[in-house]
Amino acid sequence: MNKVEICFAPELFEYYRDDNAVVVIVDVLRATTSICAAFVNGVNKIIPVATVEEAIALKNNGYIVASEKDGVKRDFADFGNSPHHFTNENVGGKDLVYCTTNGTRTIHKAVGAKGIAIGSFPNLNAVSEWVINQNRDVIILCAGWKGKFNLEDSLFAGALAEKLLENSAYEADSDAVVASLDLWSLAKKDLPEYIKKVSQYTRLHNNGNGDSIAHCLVIDCIDVVPVFENNELKVMN
Repeated sequence: MNKVEICFAPELFEYYRDDNAVVVIVDVLRATTSICAAFVNGVNKIIPVATVEEAIALKNNGYIVASEKDGVKRDFADFGNSPHHFTNENVGGKDLVYCTTNGTRTIHKAVGAKGIAIGSFPNLNAVSEWVINQNRDVIILCAGWKGKFNLEDSLFAGALAEKLLENSAYEADSDAVVASLDLWSLAKKDLPEYIKKVSQYTRLHNNGNGDSIAHCLVIDCIDVVPVFENNELKVMN
């Protein structure tokens, strides 16, 4: 029987690490949603980097760069971190360097796992199928907010756990899974309304990026699963 586990922040991952498991990275608002949008719109590959210094160095080497800090586009970047920035015109056929406050460094935390995939509400069903096809224990790793718990990633973790636990090959014995399932049971009745409770909702509206939130909450509109291998994200055939 495969186990489902949820880690609420990358700083806690050392207590959950299992190199025989697969990991699903989630940063609902907005990195993992934007990554999925980029692949739908034809990006060739994404190079997620953990530090702004790496992003600047690759920018100086000719890469296009998407980067933000605390939800605001960095001055050196070509564009920011909203899904609508990742249009075919901006990223189609291109290699993209990507650096965000929480999401991209979380991807690197999971290196060593048997597989690392990107999860978001838009590709919820697709990423659940990817996990099931791996036939391994899974850790849903929330990016959180600067090392702290956040609500939106935990909601997604509950949604993904619910899907996996509907399959007889999965089980869970974890307070984190129970908590996320309970939160999701409350939120899924009206996710756009419930999401107004999260602190990132307020931050994004305050910095002029509130229009990106609705896109991040559309469930199962994307049928791609970006996978991290050899320091880059690609959609695997």
